[in-house]
Amino acid sequence: MGKGKSDDAKVVKRKGNTKMQLKRNIGYFDGVSFIIGSIVGAGIFVSPTGVLKHSLLNVGVALVIWTASGLVSLMGSLCYAELGTALPFSGGEYSHIKRGLGSLPAFVFIWTSVFTKPASNAARALLFAEYATQPFYGVCPAPEVLKKCLALAVLWSLGILNGRSVKMAAWVQTVFTLLKMMALSVIAVSGIVLLAGGRKETLSRFEDMFSSEMPNVSQIAEAFFQGLYAYGGWWSLNYMAVAVAVTWADRVIPSVAWIIPLSVAVSIFGALNSSMFTLGRLSYAGSQAGHLPVLISMLNVHTCTPAPAMIFSTTIASIFIIPSDLLMLTNYFGFSAWLMIGLTCASLIVLRYREPNLHRPYKVFLPVPFLMVAMSFFLVLAPIVWSPNLQYIYAFLFMLGSFIVYIPFVYFKMHFAFLDKITCHLQLLLEVSPPDGSAEGKHE
Repeated sequence: MGKGKSDDAKVVKRKGNTKMQLKRNIGYFDGVSFIIGSIVGAGIFVSPTGVLKHSLLNVGVALVIWTASGLVSLMGSLCYAELGTALPFSGGEYSHIKRGLGSLPAFVFIWTSVFTKPASNAARALLFAEYATQPFYGVCPAPEVLKKCLALAVLWSLGILNGRSVKMAAWVQTVFTLLKMMALSVIAVSGIVLLAGGRKETLSRFEDMFSSEMPNVSQIAEAFFQGLYAYGGWWSLNYMAVAVAVTWADRVIPSVAWIIPLSVAVSIFGALNSSMFTLGRLSYAGSQAGHLPVLISMLNVHTCTPAPAMIFSTTIASIFIIPSDLLMLTNYFGFSAWLMIGLTCASLIVLRYREPNLHRPYKVFLPVPFLMVAMSFFLVLAPIVWSPNLQYIYAFLFMLGSFIVYIPFVYFKMHFAFLDKITCHLQLLLEVSPPDGSAEGKHE
């Protein structure tokens, strides 16, 4: 798929002796901003209703799930910290799965991510448009065409930004991270004041918290999906139409309730920018490993940014925006995200035993990745076993499709000569060139 490139595919010459590779332009504060941007997105505003719904309005169960979701997210981040510091390669989970479990599981990961992650970005863009236009239409719904046009404009603006300048993308991320933290602070302080006021109807909800009906295993798994989405924000997309933040604003600060839709829009914008940044690097790494067309691994000769990878992922996201009913398909892939997390943590375990001398600046307590693998497979299997649905069959068939592509194009390296000519023309048009070295060992 990415092999067999001819000399024609390297027509664009680099100027001077500058090495073509991803530059280390992301500093400590920028890195923290991107992490916060990935974690704090729409989930914190829209997931609480989903957790309560699947907890059958059992407040005690909901609070337990929120706490457990935080602990699971913490364990996952510790596992990723070891992998990220031991293997600081462009591509993140893809590179770790490829190193630990091999080429085929890595290809399944990138095959799934190439569609599910842009679909998630498309939904974020649509949700941004929903909240950004809401203050101008009040109780009336904004026109669908307007929301789709705004979503496409935001997607391509961020796609171009990330394809042109890493520093500018980092600056935008930092600004919107600060804005979203201010918005969250307003919500948190207002909630504390509300509780401190001791209003009877507010405190009564915490009396006999576990007295309501108890959810079954499948419902608990679904509630976990909601809680984990709020903590993670990067792994899946479920129940995005829940607008609990606006309801909260109408009750707590009705005179300035428009602030909350605006704050949600700011938060989603920052999360979308962060997600597009990381997805571009994922496509770039997959292309360098031969799992995606070679053009996607090329860098702009002027900025050394993965412009083709950004165009590729943004184009797919745009396709998901146009017919909005396709966004319902993203729910079919919710379980695949946690399957990939399980594979990533499994690769950590394999590397511990297979490469014990690998330099690891940080080592997580070994039972933690085992717990993460167990949790991942619970979240994958519980809805299938206790609540079978055709959506899981569709998702399974989609992932099975990766084998159909992998065997001829990656394993047997089937190649068509006309693709070299197309690559050459696109390379000249985009002014891009193959990087020096592989994705492994290159990080920002």
